[in-house]
Amino acid sequence: MAERPLTLMAVHAHPDDEATSTGGILARYAAEGVTTVLVTCTDGRCGDGLGGTKPGEPGHDPGTVVTMRQAELTASCAALKVTHLETLGYADSGMMGWPANDAPGAFWTTPVAAAADRLAELIRRYRPDVVVTYDENGFYGHPDHIQAHRITMAAVEQTGIPAKVYWTTVPRSAFRQFGQVMKEIGVEFPEPDGQPELGLPDDEITTWVDVGAYGGQKFESLAAHASQAENIFFLQLGEERFTELMGVETFVRVRDTTGAPVPEDDLFAGLR
Repeated sequence: MAERPLTLMAVHAHPDDEATSTGGILARYAAEGVTTVLVTCTDGRCGDGLGGTKPGEPGHDPGTVVTMRQAELTASCAALKVTHLETLGYADSGMMGWPANDAPGAFWTTPVAAAADRLAELIRRYRPDVVVTYDENGFYGHPDHIQAHRITMAAVEQTGIPAKVYWTTVPRSAFRQFGQVMKEIGVEFPEPDGQPELGLPDDEITTWVDVGAYGGQKFESLAAHASQAENIFFLQLGEERFTELMGVETFVRVRDTTGAPVPEDDLFAGLR
């Protein structure tokens, strides 16, 4: 019997989150024959609606937004050659402090244990060798990102299946570079107010994965989320500059059963 292929699972909060921080690894490892599984926890209803309408504005219909964003997510997965897409379907909670945080069915108010049980079922089904999600602050403090982190870590603990778990991050040196490039093209690079400094010092990052060869797919994946283009600042770079800046994806390894030394340049180091 043929040996089971290696499997990568990325757990994200919203449609479009898969593209920026993990689009490169999803494309790269799919090309290398790894089974890739994307789990998207919410339906994205708090995203922009038709014509750029915002939640709460006239013309913003959450149902229409959900349908539109699901189609965009499917197109993004096609660009990245994702093997399996799983959607948990929780209601998008919006930004911290929004009324949507407490709406019925919101991901933010869903009991962690209940959502973790659903994710654990997927982990048992797909048996990922590597799981990727956000850090405990959801990278920048978004409630759905924080909740995705919580349920992922609970599901990993519950199942004990993944050999390695990673949190997405960005080196602080890259943030400085992003900010400079954005200023050059006339865009102010946003930093959420009241949050700790984003990213990590370069020497605290354990894993640097070269995805430069997959920059075109990553850009196509991001561009698939056209309804959210106003909020996807990296699209304004164009594909060539985007690939230049986003050609390495970085992570912190928080669980490892392989003993592979760090720093490493492969999420599957020690497994192949």
